[in-house]
Amino acid sequence: MRELPAELVLPAGAVPDAPPGPPAVPKDAATVMLVRDSAVGMEVFLQRRVSGMPFAGGMTVFPGGSVDQRDVDATVAWHGPDPDWWAHRFGCSPALARALVCAAVRETFEESGVLLAGSAAGSVVADARPYHAARAALVAREVSFAGFLADAGLVLRADLLRPWANWVTPAPEPRRFDTRFFLAALPTGQHADGETTEADRTSWQRPSAALADWRGGGCALMPPTWVMLSDLAEHATVADAMAADPHFAKILPKIVRDGDALRVVLPDEESR
Repeated sequence: MRELPAELVLPAGAVPDAPPGPPAVPKDAATVMLVRDSAVGMEVFLQRRVSGMPFAGGMTVFPGGSVDQRDVDATVAWHGPDPDWWAHRFGCSPALARALVCAAVRETFEESGVLLAGSAAGSVVADARPYHAARAALVAREVSFAGFLADAGLVLRADLLRPWANWVTPAPEPRRFDTRFFLAALPTGQHADGETTEADRTSWQRPSAALADWRGGGCALMPPTWVMLSDLAEHATVADAMAADPHFAKILPKIVRDGDALRVVLPDEESR
């Protein structure tokens, strides 16, 4: 596990006072690191969440969100590693594993317009813009993800995703998530956009450049995002990153006060 830098502290007010009683139960969530090759090296798609949002407002993050009932549907047309394979990697039930993969693909489509699906098992959509109306309907919860895929004659491409990491929001947070991070390559012909109400800025950046931007005060990163960017910075190309097989376990960090600052401490650091 990487050691977090000393200057990576949480902004004032980032962790509101937790209500009395036991910690909030984390919600299952999926986040996708969408990458592409460019003339300057591998880049990752980043979004700055709208300031004032209940969770991670103003932070630069990857597309993603929590699992909901639209994702718990065994009728989703599926190609790639089956839910049992994903369950083994993430240490959860096959039903939850299926829902996590569906949430990863759905949230990526809703927040970036990139659709990891195709009309047949071995194909992928070359242009997702014809599905713009369906994207809006998904965001508005007017249709289910399984229903959208069935109506469009599409198959979810689970084989385009790679499992990467699993982080749980620290206990003091009133909003907690058990987040599984995925890696996916931008499909040829598709374009990621900023057409989401949850972000006010989007960009493609080399992971090292995003980290340099953070060091210079240009963006705010949460510890998981910093670690993911540091991991990605070690890979020169999309193929290199997609071929990686990261060994990971569920990471349960803690929040400690360091003077006037709030710092996230990882299990390895806490034992030192």
